[in-house]
Amino acid sequence: MSQELLAENLRLRKQLSQLLAQAKQNQQILQRHQTFDLQFIGAGSFLELIDTIFHSFASSASLDTLTLSLLDPEYAIRRILVELDVHLSEMPQLLFLQDESEFGELSTQLSGPVLGGYSEQFHGHVFPEPLSPPASVAIVPLIRRGALIGCIGLGSNDVTRFAPHMSTDFLEHMASILAICLENVINTERLKHIGLTDTLTGVNNRRYVERRLVEEIGRSQRHGYPLSCMYIDIDHFKQINDSIGHQAGDEVLRDVAARIKAELRLSDALGRFGGEEFVALLIDAQRDDAVSVAERIRRSVAEQPMILGSGEQIDVTVSIGVASLATSKDHESVEKTAQKFLARADQALYQAKKNGRNRVISES
Repeated sequence: MSQELLAENLRLRKQLSQLLAQAKQNQQILQRHQTFDLQFIGAGSFLELIDTIFHSFASSASLDTLTLSLLDPEYAIRRILVELDVHLSEMPQLLFLQDESEFGELSTQLSGPVLGGYSEQFHGHVFPEPLSPPASVAIVPLIRRGALIGCIGLGSNDVTRFAPHMSTDFLEHMASILAICLENVINTERLKHIGLTDTLTGVNNRRYVERRLVEEIGRSQRHGYPLSCMYIDIDHFKQINDSIGHQAGDEVLRDVAARIKAELRLSDALGRFGGEEFVALLIDAQRDDAVSVAERIRRSVAEQPMILGSGEQIDVTVSIGVASLATSKDHESVEKTAQKFLARADQALYQAKKNGRNRVISES
């Protein structure tokens, strides 16, 4: 065999070996990508999916920083997380934005992945403090049905990891799978929430508040934070129904619920207890704080007439009873404590109605 043929043979062998190595590497990458897909798809809840993203995926992909930014203009997702007892302060990688403008200058480029060296001005909204800024980043939009629902921020301390010229096929595939999975788990959580929601007013129902009350009393006793409760009743509601009809009465219920909700924090719980009665649970609130909130609610309802769908205006007032959690006896169950707690707020409401209505009374 001539030297030329031998050299050509060696060259072809080397090229074949390189192709086989590349094929093997591609197969491993494909398998890893399929593993990511299955992990995302297999998540049965929002928290499980978040854990997969922030831990399993970040570790497997050798990322130094990873953030998930979600558009949540109506606080719908955040309210669900509060009900799941998720403390967002403990998850700085999970970010919520009211609209696309909060992405800053980045918002104009989120039609596809944005790769390159980190810039505080350009990427700071996706990697805010206290997160350490990475050296290079890939900002990948999450899009469902043609609409941006958020983005995932991948960060590396290697300045060459995410370069502008890199192929983004995998990133776009990953983002499309992730967007579908996010939509699915959020809808699943919403369905769970619907079963605990009053269909007329859109606030929680009695079942939810009673369950939440037991949970929060248990936490209050373990961690020592104060808890207050407001029992709210629409004054002379039967007369409203009798004089202007049940449809107008439904409008009043919805309006009152909205005005109460506007005065509460995201962490508080509001539920319709049936008829014209509402109960609000104020987390980490002393009695004086709860009385102040109750007074704001009373004024919000009393000082602004309600305008019905017919155009008619109606003056409505509410009476509110306030109670704060007292230390329970050692032998008393949390459920028993919850019953007594609610009964004290109900008794304060009774006094408010007895004393002339349109007033706030706290337990003595």
